[in-house]
Amino acid sequence: MSTRAHVCACCLRRLTRKSHPQWRPLLHPKHASTASAITPAPPIEQTIVSAPPLARYPPTKPPSHRPPEFRKSQLHRQYTSLLRSTPLMLLFQHNNLKATEWMAVRRELASALQQAHDQASLGDNPQQPIPSQSIKLQIIQSRIFSAALRVVEYWDPSPSSPSQGTPSPSSDPLDPSTQSSVSNIPNAPPDPADPALTHALSRTAHKAVLSRKKSHPLTPLLSGPLAILTFPTVSPAHLKTALSILAPRAPGFPAPARRVNPGYHDPVTQAGLQKLLLLGAWVEGSVFDMEGTRWVGGIEGGLEGLRGQLVGMLQGVGAGVTGTLEGVGRGLWFTVEGRRRVLEEEEGKGDGESA
Repeated sequence: MSTRAHVCACCLRRLTRKSHPQWRPLLHPKHASTASAITPAPPIEQTIVSAPPLARYPPTKPPSHRPPEFRKSQLHRQYTSLLRSTPLMLLFQHNNLKATEWMAVRRELASALQQAHDQASLGDNPQQPIPSQSIKLQIIQSRIFSAALRVVEYWDPSPSSPSQGTPSPSSDPLDPSTQSSVSNIPNAPPDPADPALTHALSRTAHKAVLSRKKSHPLTPLLSGPLAILTFPTVSPAHLKTALSILAPRAPGFPAPARRVNPGYHDPVTQAGLQKLLLLGAWVEGSVFDMEGTRWVGGIEGGLEGLRGQLVGMLQGVGAGVTGTLEGVGRGLWFTVEGRRRVLEEEEGKGDGESA
């Protein structure tokens, strides 16, 4: 009879654990919300047409001929926007006005413009309200203002401009054959010389107006210390009021009386006004001298009065042409009628003699 092998209790427990492993909870359980999902296939349009390339610069800060963070660049942008949105502008030459004098002049100008607006609103034909805050008197940098004026007058940013380059059809970002690394894709490379850039500070605009430095009729006035008075609309009534304050001249543009406006005759205000000299005006793209500016301000009734005068002139010319034509026809009729009567009398005399 064989003898049994004796196994110790410790070895038996070890063998039992290896043959029957115990269940242990997972340290990092996976829930259904975090389980990996199957990614759907992209649409057919996305596989056929490639996505347009991303611009390498923000749309509010495109590449410019000069760095846009400089003060000169910001003034150029400001003057360009001002010229494009201002139909009426007066130019003044100022000679070392103090801060207190500027404050006094602006105060009297704003007060007079507000009174003119109130009087126009109370009339029979109220004009479109023009708040005094929108009529501003400010100092400008003459050279930067001249450069902005050339860009506004001689640079056309539309695609039909002959001096502006257009991208070729092969560089269309939506074309599948176009590579995303092509250098002539519009708005992709941060290159200031890109012809697709058409803003006022672009190098294309700079080259287009570089040869026209002295061709604008307003250029001779843009020298020395200058200040401009801008109007949002062409209003002869407000222009007359401004000229009466800044450049008075009797009898058409008299200065306000001391009893009506004592602040206008203050020594500080008068000292500032004596240092302002009216040079001319820029009205609807046309340049006027001092006499032309006063003529615009002296139009009775504003633009409506000017239209009435034009209609009256056209009616007078039409009436004169009608009278002239009627006179020629009437004279011809009298001549033919007289000749007919003479012939009838001669025929009557001939019949009587034959009888």
